Amino acid sequence: MRSFASDNNSGVHPLVMEALNRANQDHAVGYGDDPWTEEAVRKIKDVFAADCEPLFVFNGTGSNAVALQLATRPYNLILCAETAHIYVDECGAPARMTGCQIRTITTPDGKLTPELVRPYLKNFGEQHHSQPGAIYISQCSELGTVYTPEELKALTSLAHEHGMYVHMDGARLANACVALNLGFKELTVDCGIDILSFGGTKNGLMLGESVIIFNPDLKKEALYVRKQSAQLASKLRYLSCQFTAYLTDELWKKNATHANAMAQKLYEGLKALPGIHFTQKMESNQLFLTMPRPVINKLMKSYFFYFWNEAENEIRFVTSFDTTEEDIQSLLQAVKDSF
Repeated sequence: MRSFASDNNSGVHPLVMEALNRANQDHAVGYGDDPWTEEAVRKIKDVFAADCEPLFVFNGTGSNAVALQLATRPYNLILCAETAHIYVDECGAPARMTGCQIRTITTPDGKLTPELVRPYLKNFGEQHHSQPGAIYISQCSELGTVYTPEELKALTSLAHEHGMYVHMDGARLANACVALNLGFKELTVDCGIDILSFGGTKNGLMLGESVIIFNPDLKKEALYVRKQSAQLASKLRYLSCQFTAYLTDELWKKNATHANAMAQKLYEGLKALPGIHFTQKMESNQLFLTMPRPVINKLMKSYFFYFWNEAENEIRFVTSFDTTEEDIQSLLQAVKDSF
């Protein structure tokens, strides 16, 4: 089966599998006191910042929950886009584990701006109201759009002026970096991001993420919060070794470049067809579009993909590091044949 439903459906890159096999030699001390984890930490520090603190965790929901627990207290308010992953797709885990109220903000393109956020920055010091404590953003956004450094700096500056933290969900950070031709540091540390959920499973890893703490004020309780959140792996080397492979010779960049390029090819092919309307800018490896419902119904007999807004016949296609040009041409032909 070839899927355009999600880059989560793709396989594991061979170099990551090789790293896992190398880590699967002999015995090693558990919980991260092993050479593979030490090497991965060095790699992350080299790429992001020498004084950052990476914490390897099992998955994206756990990563977001740990990061937001570090950035908030239960009386805080977390601001996010109405399409945010922590609000729509994580079964309330961040709200439950932080104890915070999550307030969503309507956006046209999945991205927050200072203008959209400012009306919610109120009631500071008022004991009857949740206190604004953190802003959550996704890079790329849930609508496939990409924050520029200028947009990120504007948000982090606003947050920091009000004593708030900014948490970036970087599940598709690699795709954003490729789209802007920038490195990880330039889209995180240099933009004032306080804490990052650094993912790779959508871009060639098997499992696992890393919570990377940039703001020193958030480091003190990090190890305890990870453990209490059930996100500390005993055989941690199997999580961490993947990041060493991911960051060696810019594997992350090669994978994301390919995924974005395949999305561009799909976009070019689809936009030439009548009856198709794109609902968001094509900036990464996600395409959002509408087409006649009969066409969608025929297409779903051969391909797996998701509705984004079924009432509007809006669907989403996602390309991956292992999407081939043959996959793209086959899908385009199937769309043509469905009209």
